[in-house]
Amino acid sequence: MDLTEQGLAPEGHVRRNLSPAELYEETLRLGTGRLAFGGGLVTITAPHTGRSPDDRFVVHEPGSAGLMDWGDVNVPMGEEHYARLKADVIDRLNGGDLYVRDAGAGANRRYCMHVRVISESPWHDLFAYNMFLRLDAGEERTFRPDFVVYHAPSMRADPERHGTNSGAFIVVHFTERVVLVGGTAYAGEIKKSIFSSLNFLLPARDVLPMHCSANIGERGDTALFFGLSGTGKTTLSANPERRLIGDDEHGWSHDGVYNFEGGCYAKTIRLSPEGEPDIYRATRMFGTILENVILDERTREIDYDSGRITENTRASYPISFIRNAVHSGMGGHPENVVFLTADAFGVLPPIARLDIRQAIYHFLSGYTAKVAGTERGVTEPRAAFSACFGAPFLPQPAAVYADLLRSRLDVYGARVWLVNTGWTGGRYGVGRRMRLSHTRAMVAAALNGDLDDVPMSVDPVFGVHVPARVPDVPTEVLLPRGTWADGSAYDSAAAELAAMFKRNFEQFAGQARGGVETAGPA
Repeated sequence: MDLTEQGLAPEGHVRRNLSPAELYEETLRLGTGRLAFGGGLVTITAPHTGRSPDDRFVVHEPGSAGLMDWGDVNVPMGEEHYARLKADVIDRLNGGDLYVRDAGAGANRRYCMHVRVISESPWHDLFAYNMFLRLDAGEERTFRPDFVVYHAPSMRADPERHGTNSGAFIVVHFTERVVLVGGTAYAGEIKKSIFSSLNFLLPARDVLPMHCSANIGERGDTALFFGLSGTGKTTLSANPERRLIGDDEHGWSHDGVYNFEGGCYAKTIRLSPEGEPDIYRATRMFGTILENVILDERTREIDYDSGRITENTRASYPISFIRNAVHSGMGGHPENVVFLTADAFGVLPPIARLDIRQAIYHFLSGYTAKVAGTERGVTEPRAAFSACFGAPFLPQPAAVYADLLRSRLDVYGARVWLVNTGWTGGRYGVGRRMRLSHTRAMVAAALNGDLDDVPMSVDPVFGVHVPARVPDVPTEVLLPRGTWADGSAYDSAAAELAAMFKRNFEQFAGQARGGVETAGPA
């Protein structure tokens, strides 16, 4: 195919929109993947086994600079460095065979963005096939990209020449609508760069882009699950009693909720058929990519418990592999919104109801624990705040997204819940992780309306409303102080976390309206 509009004149073959079987053959021919028992394709991305936030840049140029929230997340790159880097990426891609994937991002056709991924790697092309929305034959013939990803994982940048911090780079130019990815084979950089692009473009169209999963119940009720990697978005939304809209990235327009993606990117560490049957089944199907898992050398069975390479083992598969998926990728306005936090202090209640001021406060705060493996250098859980439960992917100030959420809650209404999937009975290293069965029961009770008439008590530190009882959950679990062996140690840890909330929220002073700044911990 002709790639001159993308500045490419490749010497090798250009293969566009190959089938999964063809991409398996290409990957096995190149020796960049192995077959697992059941049909999955195993790939290794080490040393980059998670996102590289320190290697992400946004080009500082007139078309977008005034809208950007410049800082540690959105680090500027000069136009000269970008031009050199882009030219060198194109030279690298021109030197060999290329794999091109044309796809969509956004199940609501009114807001769908056409994406072209140009890669030197066939299994990354399969990743794009899995994760984005697939085109029909008519759409392929008329396709014109809105955003182009140049993907050269084998190329390492020169920090002095290109203005990077290392050999890895993820660079976005919002006016040119170009993404450059290189120096890392971690496939998640492809999808997250497009998510960041949607986060930049959609607020101007009055659409709230969200780092959340979504599903639909038997009554047709939509629920959203916000949370960073490792908090349980994928696990809790892949519920056999509810239909899955998507597991990671969505938009909330005035038409309702819609999935940005056509696939799932699930963590597989300690995955079991009992705990997560649908995800487990999907990992053993032809077409699934399994990143950094360990295989038995003779049987090629997957060792789901092994973190030898990383705790951030992943599976990428089309959402159709989940038996009760919503094939349209769309749902109505949500009745429930769930904020998931993995509290490393072990002091937040396992479930609590939030009023609208508290909802915006906790949305802006985005408190959680970063879990091992999801980013380079993270080897054990540590407390962190990530605005809107997705700060690494927000180009504009967090208040832009908080105002959009508030407008949706004001107009359409939704119950908002804070669910702690982290520690209980003590902080990390002393207590234990919340039982998944208890969390599932609490979430089910919230979504089914079983907590609507249950008496609530106000947490004396965090001010949130804690139900007095939840079906199938021991009452003592609901009040975290009682789960600690030493109540005074709990008080100290709760005060420490409350102070962290207050310090973190100082950055939003003057931005959060409607008394939100007073909705935090006492």
